[in-house]
Amino acid sequence: MGLGKLVFMPLAEEGLDEALEKNLNLWQQFVDDIWQSVSDTDMWLYVLKVALRILMILLFSRVAKIILYRVIDHLANPKASKRFKLRSRRVQTVGKLLKNAASYVLNFIVILLILGEFHIDLAPLLAGAGVIGLAIGFGAQSLVKDVITGFFIILEDHFSVGDVIETGKFRGTVEMIGLRATRIKSWTGEVFIIPNGSITDVTNFSVNNSLAVVDVSIAATEQLDYAMEIVRGVLAKFEDPNLVAMPELLGVQSMTGSDVVLRVTAVCRPNTQTALTRHLNAEIKKAFEAAGDPRYYKALERAGGVS
Repeated sequence: MGLGKLVFMPLAEEGLDEALEKNLNLWQQFVDDIWQSVSDTDMWLYVLKVALRILMILLFSRVAKIILYRVIDHLANPKASKRFKLRSRRVQTVGKLLKNAASYVLNFIVILLILGEFHIDLAPLLAGAGVIGLAIGFGAQSLVKDVITGFFIILEDHFSVGDVIETGKFRGTVEMIGLRATRIKSWTGEVFIIPNGSITDVTNFSVNNSLAVVDVSIAATEQLDYAMEIVRGVLAKFEDPNLVAMPELLGVQSMTGSDVVLRVTAVCRPNTQTALTRHLNAEIKKAFEAAGDPRYYKALERAGGVS
């Protein structure tokens, strides 16, 4: 038994030495391969060429984006909108949309070109993206409807940023038109986000000039011609920055046993009829006060006396 132990121990140590030597050889081979790769001039030249091509792709994409943005800005300036007989707000809205679309397209092309430099097969990626896009399209039909509707809203110029519109139960000033949703701010400050797909009918108050209508009530016992002359005197010298044409006295709108209503109309800038109506009412009221009309002047005097 003792002799067997003496024979076994040298054999075991010899096997361990061989394993260690084999591992050292493998490690040395691994280090040599890395050093050979690092010191390979052709490899570094190839890496440098790839880096330069990627840099050139990024540079050319930047230049292309600047050129496209300048072309879009040139087409969207106020002079171009007048030359093509388009509303400036519509042109500005379409300009922003074109800039976003151009940016997305250029970025997508740059990504594909960079992936091509790394010899990545783009055909499976594009096919997979098409399948994923088809699946998303089936699962997000409302989103597709919103995008298509938003595109036609901008293309057909239903309304533009800054217009005052009414759609459904919402009315206000358009703050943003996107491909998916439209943002409207009411005159009291509420902001409504409306999906474009739910916009079925729109009333735009900012396209054409508005008509301000003022009804002036006088007592049936007053002389009609005298009251009409007072109103005409106000209209002849009435001034307002929103006024387009001189206000017109149409005549007697309605009549009862106690009142006669005179109707006045005035053409004004889009969506300014409310402010102009208030201004015109105030001027007519002052004219009747100055003329000593009992319906306007004496009632004010009695109120002053009571106070």
